[in-house]
Amino acid sequence: MCSIAGIISFNPNHVDPAILGKMNEVQQHRGPDGEGYYFHQQQDIHIGFGHRRLSILDLSDASAQPFRYLDRYVMIYNGEIYNYKEIRAELHSKGYSFRTTGDTEVLVAAFDAYGENCLDHFDGMFAFAIWDEQTNKLFCARDRFGEKPFYYHYNEKDQSFYFASEMKALFAAGIEKSPESSMLYNYLTLGSTKLPNKPEQTFYQHISQLGPSHQIVFEPLKQPPVISRYWDLDKETVLDMPEDQALEKFSELLGLSVQRRMRSDVSIGTSLSGGLDSSSIVALAAERTDQQYSHQCFSAVFPGFEKDESEKIRKVAGHFNLSSHTVIPTAELFSEQLEQILFFQEEPIGSSSVFAQFLIYGKAKEQGVKVLLDGQGADELLGGYTKYTHWWLQEMIRSQGWSTANATAAQFKENGFLMNWNWKNRVAAMMPGLTATVLKKKALRIQRSNAFIDKEWAASCYDQGSVFKPIVDKLNDIQYADLMIQGLEELLRYADRNSMAHGRELRLPFLSHELVQFVLSLPPSYRMKNGFSKWILRKSMSDKLPADINWQKGKIGFEPPQQLWMAHESVSPRIFASRQKLVDLHICTPEVLKKPVVARGAHDEDNFDFRCLTAGLWL
Repeated sequence: MCSIAGIISFNPNHVDPAILGKMNEVQQHRGPDGEGYYFHQQQDIHIGFGHRRLSILDLSDASAQPFRYLDRYVMIYNGEIYNYKEIRAELHSKGYSFRTTGDTEVLVAAFDAYGENCLDHFDGMFAFAIWDEQTNKLFCARDRFGEKPFYYHYNEKDQSFYFASEMKALFAAGIEKSPESSMLYNYLTLGSTKLPNKPEQTFYQHISQLGPSHQIVFEPLKQPPVISRYWDLDKETVLDMPEDQALEKFSELLGLSVQRRMRSDVSIGTSLSGGLDSSSIVALAAERTDQQYSHQCFSAVFPGFEKDESEKIRKVAGHFNLSSHTVIPTAELFSEQLEQILFFQEEPIGSSSVFAQFLIYGKAKEQGVKVLLDGQGADELLGGYTKYTHWWLQEMIRSQGWSTANATAAQFKENGFLMNWNWKNRVAAMMPGLTATVLKKKALRIQRSNAFIDKEWAASCYDQGSVFKPIVDKLNDIQYADLMIQGLEELLRYADRNSMAHGRELRLPFLSHELVQFVLSLPPSYRMKNGFSKWILRKSMSDKLPADINWQKGKIGFEPPQQLWMAHESVSPRIFASRQKLVDLHICTPEVLKKPVVARGAHDEDNFDFRCLTAGLWL
């Protein structure tokens, strides 16, 4: 886990050691354990790489980067290839030898062996760049779900290509820092942080992001950077597999994922929210005998808040004999550290949950735990959000009829996994295309009806194509949209920036691509069954977790008391100050300054004042 930075240009003034030094410096939180550089000229091409290292595997200098291989390739890399031992053994059989014990050398050797198809072999999170001195070609790639970031800027005029782990490194290199109005408009009105019709777009005009599951090939003497997708999730194939075999295979894949993600030469701990997902990871980690497992867990608690899960955290920690470390986020701390959060996040955030997560990783740093396992991704994979129950029932109406769907709905409602099920859902089940159109029109109407957004500014930002509502014919459709189009990537951005702000590495066992593909290939009834979401996970963990944790009813998201915080004397004045900033920039109308603060919860839809707060500070 590290930071990368690079410049390739025909202009030698662009590839300046001082510039690469600045790019490395502003990303040093991602790699506090060392730094390195590579400068090279071939024909008229000037190349410069910078790297900051967070040492996790092979702590010796042998794996330091930029990493030179076969006197041909030079690589900089951020992430982990979890199955590096298996790939190394495979490459050994092909005649490759290795001088290091980590994954860095394995990655670049795999590129030499398989070319661009090396990506098919990797189970991991990564963003990397490899320069081939023989072919004058740059190859870059980002992992399948977007756990690790990759930002870039291409100047077509002088064919200069800049890239980095974080946008602040590109600003340090002189790239113009101009906010992208359409992104800001969608954020303020709808809470969106991505444009599905322009997945490469960031909140800045001149900076793009490489999408998850995408690669870049750049041949400076021949053509501009070529971007393509190397992997996609198959949401159509359905496996005909008996329940017992499905359970066995699921347990095998999840166990293997945890095993691989516990490979480390530094201490490992776990995040623990008290919910099913993180508790399952804790249970599986407890079965391992890995020497680096510290048996420590890290949590955020909110005393007195109705959604506080302190008791569950204590129960799980006690059950597995873990040393439990907790943080208590408060309104005062939130107000005090919000600018710092936005500095690391670089773009506006969806809720104050991001702040609570930030404090957890800070606590891990205090305790000297460098790697954390986390249950993120399980909701999107296993149907954990209550909205998924709606879509599953609508699929059931078409496939099994209303009476079966109604009986199933009653089970889920009784267990707290179904809200607001009514005649509209029955209509939506029969007309999914129309439903998508209606939902999109509703979102556009919400945008246009916001009385506090300046009309002239809104007109300059409005893009009907930027609002995305998938046509959902089956449960897999909405899960695919969340996993691969918008939803998960936003949460992964929060997690990456928060953990790396403290020089911590976060590993997510539920996002093994083999596991994800397997689960989405099973009949949806293996995810939603007997009134419970995540049924296959609950079934597989039934002999590992306390019953009241494993079969807990209702969905409690990771949520601080944001509604109380926004009304607090330390936060409320800051909302008005941010509103003033938005008025001064002619983004909001002056009437917004007269509007009382409307405090909302972290997961409430109408979070306009929270968005104003963060947007004003971000700007």
